[in-house]
Amino acid sequence: MHPHPHQTPHVSVVVIGYNDVAHIAHAVRSALAQGPAVREVVAVDDCSTDGSHALLERLAAGEPRVRVIRRETNSGGCGSPRNAGIDAVTSPYVMFLDSDDVLPPGAVDALLATAREERVDVVSGLCVRRELPSGREVPWQESLYAHAAVLTGPERLPRLVHDTLCVNKLYRADFLRENAVRFPEGRFPYEDIVFTARVLAAAPRLALIPDRVYVWNVRRSAERLSISLDRADVGNWRSRTEANRQAYEILLGAGQKKLARAARAKFLDHELRMYARELGLRDAEYRRAWWAHTRAYLGEYDAADWAADPAAPGRLLARVIMASPEPRDLPRLQELAARPARLCPPYAQSADGTPLWSDDLPRVTLEPYRTRPAHQLPLAVDAALRPRARATVLRLRLHEMYGRVAAAGPRSLEMEWRHREDRRPARRATVPLVLSADDTWSAETAVDLAALGAGTWDLRLRVLFADGTGRDVTAHARAGAGLLRRSVVPSLRFGVLLAQPYATHSGALAVRLATGLRGVTSVLRGRLRRLLR
Repeated sequence: MHPHPHQTPHVSVVVIGYNDVAHIAHAVRSALAQGPAVREVVAVDDCSTDGSHALLERLAAGEPRVRVIRRETNSGGCGSPRNAGIDAVTSPYVMFLDSDDVLPPGAVDALLATAREERVDVVSGLCVRRELPSGREVPWQESLYAHAAVLTGPERLPRLVHDTLCVNKLYRADFLRENAVRFPEGRFPYEDIVFTARVLAAAPRLALIPDRVYVWNVRRSAERLSISLDRADVGNWRSRTEANRQAYEILLGAGQKKLARAARAKFLDHELRMYARELGLRDAEYRRAWWAHTRAYLGEYDAADWAADPAAPGRLLARVIMASPEPRDLPRLQELAARPARLCPPYAQSADGTPLWSDDLPRVTLEPYRTRPAHQLPLAVDAALRPRARATVLRLRLHEMYGRVAAAGPRSLEMEWRHREDRRPARRATVPLVLSADDTWSAETAVDLAALGAGTWDLRLRVLFADGTGRDVTAHARAGAGLLRRSVVPSLRFGVLLAQPYATHSGALAVRLATGLRGVTSVLRGRLRRLLR
């Protein structure tokens, strides 16, 4: 979709902020920089105490398109200031922007051109999560935005429930008002989930565009984490489940049964897996509270919610939780929650050969695994990386799963070392798989750590089968004597190299590398400081 070269001022951008004086001006300027299509930027300050309001007033004094609204009391959330913005806008179209994010150039033109040409109520575009300070960008729900589309109603694409953001969309203001679509007021974490459900429940005519329309800045090292990143307290999980509960009830109450069902499936595949991956970071008290609350929430699901593909990773995870009153098998569940999912041994079976989660949970069956092709299974590959002075060796082992792997004939593993922070070219190699005596398949290869260079590298694998199919996997980091230990390795290129193989939150193998004497010394000094605290 090509934007009109001379857009008339039809869009209001609502920018909300609280005590974010360091970033809010940048957000406002990114909205103004969209050009003449933006009639006004309504900046709503939620009773900040850090000088944000004064800064916004100075911006407004020099830019007539900026209007400032200051709330007299802090709402404790994002919903109330956004609602104040909805009430204040004077343009036919409105979009939302958080104080620590930005609109990329051309975003408003692309959204507005589509809204006017297709006569839709909502236009949605691609949001990217930008990790700071590295600048690495990860598209959000990228598959939804692979191609432009116009939908007469949201039920035509139930996957829309996966994009619960409110900020990567342009809304017809009268559509929101006529259908009383508003955000939850006050302190209500994950208000986007409820707002998006209200939008979909109103059955808008909508369009999707592949254009990049929003940059979500992710600052994991910030003193005050965003709601979506601050998951260390079980209250965050309770808030998340409550938002999802309300979203389901809103969609069901509006007669959108297909969307309501899709929203429950999305919870299992997205939220449940995300929080389960992090259980290893939490203490026993958190785990017990999380487990009990999750069981209570999943108890609201009906038979139809469980019927579709009971062996899918999210549903299998949920079935294990429902089958056990107390937390159990947490390392295995974390691996199952990974992306892509890994089901690690043991592979139990009933007397008649039915695949089971474990011998002591016979209710949790894995019947579909009996017949499912190997390239559709959550295959497990163990990995051990041994940094050595002469050569660093990576050893890999592919597990059998109920006879399906042998039937497919595994031939080789494609390996890729992918740098986590920047766009450095990935290092790739293919190694043959050899059948071992214990009915697993093994591979071994040398890894040139110096060629990788400094930073954190994740190992990605693809198992290739005789029929040409393949399965993307990540490798389970094997623990044991000396396997996940920091090593100093001589290097012709750098003089010295510090290698730290480790297991990620979900148990996958990764390696941190520091190069040169300065890099190695910096890491060791940091380690010493932490030990002395």
